[in-house]
Amino acid sequence: MTVMTWAPEKTSATNKPGMPAMARAYARYVNAHGGLGGRKLNVLTCNDHNDYVGAAKCARTAVKENVVAVVGSYSQYASSFLSPLESAGIPYIGGYGLTDDEFKSVLSYPVNGGQPALLAGLGEELGGKCGPVALVRPDTIAGDQLPLLLDSGLKAGGHDPVVDVRAAEDATALDVQAQEALQKATANPQKKGCVVPSLDERTGTFMDSFRRLSDGYPAVGTASVLGSVDQSAIDASGGKSGPYEGAYVTSWYPEASDARWDPMKKVIREQAFGDNRIDPADAGVQTTWIAYTVLTKAVESLGNGEVTARTIRAALDNGLQVDTGGLTPSLRWRFQDLTAVVDFPRLINSDVTFQVVRDGQLVGARKGFVNVSKTLENATSE
Repeated sequence: MTVMTWAPEKTSATNKPGMPAMARAYARYVNAHGGLGGRKLNVLTCNDHNDYVGAAKCARTAVKENVVAVVGSYSQYASSFLSPLESAGIPYIGGYGLTDDEFKSVLSYPVNGGQPALLAGLGEELGGKCGPVALVRPDTIAGDQLPLLLDSGLKAGGHDPVVDVRAAEDATALDVQAQEALQKATANPQKKGCVVPSLDERTGTFMDSFRRLSDGYPAVGTASVLGSVDQSAIDASGGKSGPYEGAYVTSWYPEASDARWDPMKKVIREQAFGDNRIDPADAGVQTTWIAYTVLTKAVESLGNGEVTARTIRAALDNGLQVDTGGLTPSLRWRFQDLTAVVDFPRLINSDVTFQVVRDGQLVGARKGFVNVSKTLENATSE
């Protein structure tokens, strides 16, 4: 049984090498324990190189290799990779949720709320806490959606729209954007403003500029989404003495220290010890783990039957319910499980968690999950 996982690696923009590495570790683990229902799991990986040609090439390779699913992958070029998959009937299980198309294709089975849920949730959290809010985001097609989504949460709290600050995806210096964000966030002296960098790997570059330039400005709060900020980024920037102290972060999942991640960490210890590509706190690695949990449940539900792209789709479409051990709500992709978010019709999981950096550690700011489906329903496309 062959599947594929893809993500960008060794590019000048965002890289997610931990996702293919986690997929391979998972395959080694299940094969060492009898396979999936007695079947050997073969994982192919592909580098989409962060461009639409690479994404399409990965999809065509998946079709050529007759994979039964693409699982736990990251790409911002869904318009390139979904067409080949749809033509071949190959399900796309557990994408990272960067693009609208991942929440529209009938062959896509998302496990989280993607960027829409993260940004809407963050907006809800900041609406009652911040004065002016400046969003610093990539100047890309995927990035163009971020202000609208953050605004949907801010507006739910009666807050003014976000100030949109754009940055080149592969920028190596972000002083200009940091200066603009600080100016906009401190425009109202009556209320402390907030800066929200959502630049994936470039968030650290931005925060270096932000910390250096912020001395001449009033105090400004910071916030972001998991993927742009995680525990390793906080540690690398100085821990509790760094710029993230007090920052709010939204995630799809519980914090990395939560015991519900122990089964994933066990697989990493046994099959990928010393592989520094796999960070258990990385949202991409976590998403790949959950996506492979879905695949495993789908294959197990088929018993001794044939495992093909068609039979896996049928299992998912016909009401298979997947328990992820509390890392997400139970997942199911029947029509009645879809949310009423017009722009994201395949969205089934609108839950997010709110985390905050305290004493240099990313910890839960609230207990449990918060559902943001109503906020997303109220978001309107421009």
